Amino acid sequence: MKFTHRSTVFNVYPLLLPLLLCLSPGTCLRAQSPASDGQLEVRESARVRPLRVAEGGTHLAYEDTEAPFFYLGDTAWELLHRCDRAEVRHYLTTRAEQGFNVIQTVLLAELEGLTDPNPYGHLPLENQDPTRPVEAYFEHVDFAVHLADSLGIYLGLLPTWGDKFNKKWGVGPEIFTPENARIYGEFLGRRYRNHNVIWILGGDRNPEPEDPEFFEGTEYTEDYAIVDAMGRGLDATNAGQLITYHPQGGYGSYQFFHSEVNTWLDFHLFQTGHGTRNDKHNYDFPRAGNKTDEHAPVINGEPCYEDHPINWRPANGWFDAYDTRQAAWWSVLAGADGHVFGNHNIWQMWQPGRKAISAARTPWREALRYPAAPQMAHVKNLLLQFPYYEMVTDFDYFIQAPNSGGNEVVTLRTDEGERVLAYVPHGHTLDVLTAKLPDTFTAKWYDPRTGSSFVFTPERTAGRWRFDPPGEVGRGNDWVLVV
Repeated sequence: MKFTHRSTVFNVYPLLLPLLLCLSPGTCLRAQSPASDGQLEVRESARVRPLRVAEGGTHLAYEDTEAPFFYLGDTAWELLHRCDRAEVRHYLTTRAEQGFNVIQTVLLAELEGLTDPNPYGHLPLENQDPTRPVEAYFEHVDFAVHLADSLGIYLGLLPTWGDKFNKKWGVGPEIFTPENARIYGEFLGRRYRNHNVIWILGGDRNPEPEDPEFFEGTEYTEDYAIVDAMGRGLDATNAGQLITYHPQGGYGSYQFFHSEVNTWLDFHLFQTGHGTRNDKHNYDFPRAGNKTDEHAPVINGEPCYEDHPINWRPANGWFDAYDTRQAAWWSVLAGADGHVFGNHNIWQMWQPGRKAISAARTPWREALRYPAAPQMAHVKNLLLQFPYYEMVTDFDYFIQAPNSGGNEVVTLRTDEGERVLAYVPHGHTLDVLTAKLPDTFTAKWYDPRTGSSFVFTPERTAGRWRFDPPGEVGRGNDWVLVV
């Protein structure tokens, strides 16, 4: 881990001040195409705050105050490729209002990002050469980066989608070598070193072969060498910004990389994906990741997306707000240090006239107001009231609690049990031995749909406390018990 150089406070405000004073057409922020977008100049004061991994690797934190940073992300993979500046502003300001603090997006995008230009007619690279970035393209990225700074949002920037180094599927082509990956990483780290940026390598792809045996120091194959070189390039120039890796569905980055070997790596992402409802990986992966690499926090970087067809087939139905809530609460109460949300229409910025990937069906501006997104902020708001990074997951806390079929109750508690958070997916009654709680305590039901809560008095009988949530037992009647 890079505790030493990550513990330095980088005073970026003097560096940003001249830039913020000259954001007028044709000056420091040069991406001014077309003239009708002139009113979109970023004039707000920047809110740049470096992040670090807390000592011991338990969680992410702000560098200046050491307060915990709960990573609440949204997925907008095609934002920088498909959206003009008015659209970028609309999307980022909406998500900021809804409580998100990280937006994950891609520089060399998945959907023909090397051959289909951005809204201003620019491709990202000359002759698809990673050592020859096109300035005009990255000036549009600059706009989004500065706007995110002003909103206090961190852009989770993927330098490339995975098909550009491993075309297992997608359009590719594979353009990276270890040599040009290092140069490209250095360019990006240097350009965005003083901004709210988190770097995410990978891009829905596992390096192959899939068994690096990193503990044994095995020589890297080309995929590993490319990723490692890009990570080292970023780490050499990016002034201590956090770096992670986004694997394909059903995997965690801790299966391929380790913070003690890959010194650029700060925290892990796993992806539970879009294959099934009630996916137990949402609560299994955080525990596996924390056990595999105890120095690096773990986050669910891509769970089921709202309004995504289940297993990619509309005949199976569609993931809804409840599915996304369940994935989020299962993940964080099982030890994840944050959560990433997604809406199927938004990651691809779908609108009429564009090819719909995997049956996207709602214009992205309309999908911004779907119900699940604002419900994600309730996860962050509740967890930040507790020392969640010091609490432990306990699947045996309650007596005969549901443990299968999507009813699994996941519980996070302090060592002494004086604070308890338990997610109840279907509203089942919970019993706990009285010896596990102090003589006096307060119990609340927290509504994950609204963020509201109310105090109640549990029933005491036969050496146990009984907690009975509102409503009838059933899918969607989920509650969080707060003791």
